[in-house]
Amino acid sequence: MKEKDKFNFSKGYKELEGLVADFESREIDLEKDLPKFERGLELAQKLQHRMREIENKVIEIDKKFNNHDDENDE
Repeated sequence: MKEKDKFNFSKGYKELEGLVADFESREIDLEKDLPKFERGLELAQKLQHRMREIENKVIEIDKKFNNHDDENDE
């Protein structure tokens, strides 16, 4: 996946927040709101996936710098 094609965490989170706020502010019409509910689940899944990617990258960076520090100590 190209960098520019990656899911934008901030935009996805804001969209999901908007959907949740909409659902919380009124009575839900199951038939009308089903596509919004589906979109919310899709966003939640993408956010979880992107968060895992970010966490893995942070772990890689941490390992890189911790290993580098260990080499300097010797």
